Amino acid sequence: MTTTALPRSLPAWIKALDAVALPAFAGPHREVCQALRDSSLSMRQIAELIQVSPVLALNVIREANRNVGAASEPAESLEVALSRIGLQRAEQLLARIPAVETQDIPAPLRQMVLISRHASQQASGLFGDRLARLAQEVHWSSLLFLSPLWALVAAHPQLLETWEQRVLVKGEPASRVEQSLLGVSLLELCLALARHWNLPAWILQGYILLGRNRRMLIKALHIARDNEHPLHQQQLLDADPDLRRWLTLPSNTILLANGIALTAHHSWSGTHSLRWQRLAGLYLQIPLTELQQRVHQQAVESARAIGRTDLWHPAQGLLWPWNSRFQQEKLARLPSSAALAAWREQCRQLLSEKSPYDNVLQLTAAAGKALESAGMQRVLLLWLDQRQRRLVSQQCIGLPREAMRLDLDPDQSQVLRQLLEKPAQLRLSPGNMAQFSALLPGALKALFAGEHLLLRSIGHEGRVMLLVIADQNDLPFSEVGLQAFGKTVQCIERALATFGKRGR
Repeated sequence: MTTTALPRSLPAWIKALDAVALPAFAGPHREVCQALRDSSLSMRQIAELIQVSPVLALNVIREANRNVGAASEPAESLEVALSRIGLQRAEQLLARIPAVETQDIPAPLRQMVLISRHASQQASGLFGDRLARLAQEVHWSSLLFLSPLWALVAAHPQLLETWEQRVLVKGEPASRVEQSLLGVSLLELCLALARHWNLPAWILQGYILLGRNRRMLIKALHIARDNEHPLHQQQLLDADPDLRRWLTLPSNTILLANGIALTAHHSWSGTHSLRWQRLAGLYLQIPLTELQQRVHQQAVESARAIGRTDLWHPAQGLLWPWNSRFQQEKLARLPSSAALAAWREQCRQLLSEKSPYDNVLQLTAAAGKALESAGMQRVLLLWLDQRQRRLVSQQCIGLPREAMRLDLDPDQSQVLRQLLEKPAQLRLSPGNMAQFSALLPGALKALFAGEHLLLRSIGHEGRVMLLVIADQNDLPFSEVGLQAFGKTVQCIERALATFGKRGR
């Protein structure tokens, strides 16, 4: 569907998104259906099974709150929702929800649900003890806060990608982009849909705060910046009783948790990420360093709970702590004399007038060895299958074994699509990683977690045939290293051209 055919008003958007049938993970769907028929299980046990697939939880809570009147409050947790609709009605509801195998659910939707699960872990881990009596509200409100976006991404995944490209990469104002793409404010759309679904009140309060009542949030952010002087922060809060009372509202915890999860998805050290971390530190009245330690621990717990996935989880970025590495400005080592000698020999073979390679595997193996000798310590070569339009792993160096099983759909990534249009190079660094991180496939980010990376598409006569991804164990590139990479790529280009002419 093109943007011209999309709804352009809030009522039209609500009607369209309310009709979206969000798919649920097939495994949890089967388990929950079986549990609903098991009379020995309690509501809490069934709720714990449902929460593995947040889409199921959203549908149950929506159903429970569908006809809530003024005399009763919306269900704030899954247990309350299950009790309200009953197990038989819940079973009928699940029968209407499409159960889809994980790999068949669009990656953008799965990625948004992963972010929501990470946010819920952050909320429960950071604020659960302090708000023990409200633990259920904290958990479910934080998990479902982004659920209006689930429906939007499921229906029109290209909208999110376009928004990221224009706002995060090109730096266009978000309000202008949203008006252009949607005809309405994204926050207003989320608020309207949350109201239509009668989602928990804390979710509504969060969207109202972000979209219409940002005065308190901005004042708190100014105070939160002075995290190194807690006494001064307390004095400023004491001088503004309204702000102090607002800051301690339990409903703010779900906004803090989702802010941390969303911004960490792009960069742990980015400006927006630090802003939410400082604000959470102010809420909890703890130093930034302690807050970051807790946040990182919760990210790891979230990754453990989710398990192995082809998506990107921010916890993977914690394996390469940036502070000690980048503050030292340590550059990658230059190749040794022996490595340079090997590199020259490999380049000589790549530049042969008659191709010495009988097949693609032999050619890419030689290309990988040349890149390794040039100083690249982690290398992945992906061959473009022209008929299937897939990127298939051919060679890997310094990477886990699963890298050899990589099979990527370029249509799922704006960056990959642009690199495959014509031979081009993208160099990622701390300065632009936050812009491009969301546009890279999660599987690639999992293999090359860090902030120093080269992506180069190589081809012949303007047609891309090979994608090279390489780094130097995430150390900053030296100028000599970049020059060696560039010269090696030229040799590989020549080898591809010669290989393509064989047998003519």
